[in-house]
Amino acid sequence: MVASGSQHASLAGLQVLQAGGNAVDAAVAVAAGLNVAEPFMSGMGGVGIGLVYSATEGKTRVLNFSGHAPNEIDPSTMTRDDMEYGPLSTLVPGNIGGWLTMHDAFGMLPRSMVFKYAIELAETGFPMTPLIATTIADSEEKIRELTEADASPPLEYSAIEPGALLRQQQLADSMHRVVEGGVIEFYEGSLGDEICAGNRALGGIITRDELAAYRPRWEEPITSTYRGHEIRVPGPNSSAFQMLETLNILDGYDLEPGSAATEHLIIEAVLKAADDRTHYSGDPRDVDIPLERLISEEYAEEVRASISLDRFSGFPAERWNRSAVEASLPGVWNPVPAAMAPMTTHFATADQWGNVVTVTQTLGGGFGSCIAPKGTGVFINNMGKWFDLNQGSPNDIAGGRAVDFVIAPSQIFTGEDSTFLASIGTPGSYGILHTTIQMIHQFIDCGNNVQEAIEAPRFRYYDIGALMFESRFDSEMLGQLSAMGYQYDLLPPYTNAVGGAHAIHRTTHGTYLGAADPRRDGFALGY
Repeated sequence: MVASGSQHASLAGLQVLQAGGNAVDAAVAVAAGLNVAEPFMSGMGGVGIGLVYSATEGKTRVLNFSGHAPNEIDPSTMTRDDMEYGPLSTLVPGNIGGWLTMHDAFGMLPRSMVFKYAIELAETGFPMTPLIATTIADSEEKIRELTEADASPPLEYSAIEPGALLRQQQLADSMHRVVEGGVIEFYEGSLGDEICAGNRALGGIITRDELAAYRPRWEEPITSTYRGHEIRVPGPNSSAFQMLETLNILDGYDLEPGSAATEHLIIEAVLKAADDRTHYSGDPRDVDIPLERLISEEYAEEVRASISLDRFSGFPAERWNRSAVEASLPGVWNPVPAAMAPMTTHFATADQWGNVVTVTQTLGGGFGSCIAPKGTGVFINNMGKWFDLNQGSPNDIAGGRAVDFVIAPSQIFTGEDSTFLASIGTPGSYGILHTTIQMIHQFIDCGNNVQEAIEAPRFRYYDIGALMFESRFDSEMLGQLSAMGYQYDLLPPYTNAVGGAHAIHRTTHGTYLGAADPRRDGFALGY
């Protein structure tokens, strides 16, 4: 089973599974396919985190490929504009290292088979969707500005409109080189030379030595239980501990599906946990995060004691001006082009042996930094924008530091033997941390299947105190929330402002159900 944000990427993963590959082979094929089919959302120059579940071991490993700030960065000279896009906005890329590290450890098929579909798609091209055309149009000027004068454009097209063919021969060539040279080619080899030289030619500060030295790291997941189910997520620098804290708080309540009381308690739990995350989260090598306490049952009980059952307690004060990096929403405040919105993608793969891979990865904003070093076709991320700047924050930017990373893939297990049950995740910047909670609630508390859980209406909270509900919520329930003291705006019935989720559920029959979010162009495919 494969579930991803593109029909092309899902088909790439499916073909690998049909050829005898495992979930890791399929995950790398999907990731490469997304690099081509969603070139503005993720790619070799991006960053991410993956959960790799081994059925024979019953164990989930976290692979952290979130990169880090360049060692030479000088926060005293940085501005928010520097961090928005361009050569100073980049983190050391981690995605390709993550894909190949997974594959080297667990893959069964050769790299040539795993990358085959993505390379052919990049070479032959495919018709632009409306989203692709819009994002290229929004980004075209910045990409041109940051393309060296004697370099050919990384994106090839005759027109920027739906249906026009998009080709990426430079990217295909770079993928060929990675197939032959593996992780060494990107980080230590000639492709790495070109990536680093092209970035520095435009004023970037990633050094050749630190690119060569970068490697993803294997970590242990952090866990908690919810209604008897074990939830596994990555630990800091991922912000996923907010999700565990939220679920711990909710675990002490009986939640009636669809009621105003339930929605109130979910929102309150989200806001309490989000405030803790903004207070503490950052690079765990530099920040003392009281993780054990934050995700403990004792702390959840303390938090519940501060929540009124029938009155909204109000929004916590925004910390560190975090909304400076959030995309605004049309009709809510300060609308921005699509390309400035967070561009992240989530996918999952599962194989016949019960192995499951769950990955969320990103370029940051549309086409990331908008830099594709000369001749490579590889867009480099702008995830440096997600740091705070000189505020005394645990997430202040500093050389070599990992960003407070809102990426938060999750896996759910059930029973005394911790049998794999589901993989659920979504893009959506800081919204990931509470839109995922709503899907878990729909799946576990409401008894919906994974497709229904994803399609159910969701709310979205922003740090500035903006609360928005998709307009499919029951109007009577929203009225009851108003009586509790809530103020909110309505979003369109289905909007990617609340994410673009994908999920896989392993049934008691040993079969898989896949789900894709209608809010984006997702596809779930199995055989």
